[in-house]
This record gives sequence, C-alpha cells and structure tokens, in this order.
Amino acid sequence: MKRTRKPFNDPNQTRFVGIIWRQLQPPTTRLHAGDVIRYGNRLCRVIRVNDCAAVVIMNRPMRVFKTRFWKPVAFQQPPAMFRISPNAEVEILNRNGHRLTERRSA
Repeated sequence: MKRTRKPFNDPNQTRFVGIIWRQLQPPTTRLHAGDVIRYGNRLCRVIRVNDCAAVVIMNRPMRVFKTRFWKPVAFQQPPAMFRISPNAEVEILNRNGHRLTERRSA
C-alpha cells in the first residue's frame, strides 16, 4: 500500500525566506579597572579586569580586642582580594563614561 503525502498549505503562515544574523551586543555593565563598586554593603575597588575575571580589593575593618592582661590592642588587617565576573551586576559608584583619550601625534 502506497502512502500519499497530502499538501498542507496554510494561508495564515508566512513563508520562511532566510536567516537573519544579529551581532551580539557587548554587555554595557562591564567593570573597568579603577571602578568603585558596592559589594555586600561594602565599598570595593576594581584593581584589574580581563575577559574572565575582575580582581577586586576590599578593606577590612580594624580589629580591636583586649589581651590576657586587659590591655587594648588594635591593628589594621590587610585588604581582602577576591575575583568576580567582569559582567557582574553590581552597583558601580564612580562610572563617568570612561572616555578614550586621543594621543596627539608629535
């Protein structure tokens, strides 16, 4: 027994004529070196950025405690350094529209 294919023509369906290529837009919230961001209700500075990570530095609070002999001691801890995504959705506090400076030819 031979099957016959029934033609299906829907007048409401448009014809497929081709593929539309769209360029991917670069993210607009990419971090830059020197940015000050708010991360976990703390202020942090972005040290360097590459395509896979942004290195961020955060100051730690001063530690104050008393010794065994009830003498108060305080010292400043070194800043914490960690990495986040360069496309992280964090609040950037000092973004002024990073302008590219043109070099003058001598």
